[in-house]
Amino acid sequence: MPFSRLASATTPTAHIGLGLAAVGRPGYINLHRDRDLPGTRSVDALRELTLELLDAAYAQGVRYFDAARSYGRAEEFLGDWLTLRPDVSDVVVGSKWGYTYTADWTVDAEEHEVKDHSPAAFARQRAETEALLGDRLDLYQIHSVTPDSPALTDKELHERLAALAADGVTVGLSTSGPAQADAIRRALAVTVDGEPLFRTVQATFNVLETSAGPALAEAHDAGLTVIVKEALANGRLAGTEAPAVVQEIAATAELGSDAAALAFVLRQPWAGVVLSGATTVLQLAGNLHAPLLDLDEQRLTQLDTLVEDPEAYWRHRAGLPWS
Repeated sequence: MPFSRLASATTPTAHIGLGLAAVGRPGYINLHRDRDLPGTRSVDALRELTLELLDAAYAQGVRYFDAARSYGRAEEFLGDWLTLRPDVSDVVVGSKWGYTYTADWTVDAEEHEVKDHSPAAFARQRAETEALLGDRLDLYQIHSVTPDSPALTDKELHERLAALAADGVTVGLSTSGPAQADAIRRALAVTVDGEPLFRTVQATFNVLETSAGPALAEAHDAGLTVIVKEALANGRLAGTEAPAVVQEIAATAELGSDAAALAFVLRQPWAGVVLSGATTVLQLAGNLHAPLLDLDEQRLTQLDTLVEDPEAYWRHRAGLPWS
């Protein structure tokens, strides 16, 4: 399994990954993108930004990189970086299928992505990913599975995913929505020829949204690698947007709010990789300070007061504008 490469890593940042959702396309739902992105959000400008981020992340010990078919040109940019860095052989490369990018490199598109978890969509997107990442792809996940997703019951799809796993690509899933825990537990029950199909799960977990925690612990105990996304709640837990408690905890350690929020996730015993969704090298540097912050019981109790009802959290997220 590719994540075994990280198991023996000794650098604190080896278990922080870099997600490319915010830099592979001109529009996304993270806060304050107007301050973070180049004035011209051309393909070349975002490619340059992405390559710079990947170089900085690798130099500071990051070894997992996460893309998706729906992240605009993220797979293309990541493939470009891997081609430019042929000596880089110790990274784990993950991507996701199940959403098609439909914004045509615009910010104000009526629809930015379309979801389809059918076997036909898998076959089409698998070919697209292979054309961009080739044999460097280690992990392929179903993107944004919810409890009602046909991906949890479609036997034909399961057989195709099992064949991919037999070819050496680890198969996993990501989850979203207020019922993540239900989706994770249903995924744990999916088998092909008596063997569990999914070997990783990527889920949203942060100071504000902790509802998937128990199910992620169960997944970890079942042998899955847990990847945490949206640890900064799309910017709600970074900078001055963060609740006062997060800012105060960070200030006592002379770190940013983002480091405090990431430290909370990193301390979860089941968290295998925690994604940074940084848009700039400066943001990345702040994120990578997270392992330095030790959260004691008093601080954890303070953070517990920030937990939101899952339905309310996901309703708020759905209302964030693409910008």
